Amino acid sequence: MSRIEILSQLQKVFAEVFDDDDIVITEETVADDVDGWDSLNHITLIAEVEDNFDMKFAMKDVIGMKNIGDMVDILELEE
Repeated sequence: MSRIEILSQLQKVFAEVFDDDDIVITEETVADDVDGWDSLNHITLIAEVEDNFDMKFAMKDVIGMKNIGDMVDILELEE
């Protein structure tokens, strides 16, 4: 799966988790850029991404993510 395809799939997950069909994410998107992205929604988001991509993040990866691009990097390696 290409980075663009991963980002497109993440876009759908974000729209679902944050109940916002108009949400737009980029590789530079951080939690402060998304209304409602708090610690509880972060857990929900990680779980939904894991389910959607049929994988599990290592805790060190979750802690180390600074933006969506970091998430894409990890998902790209999982493919």
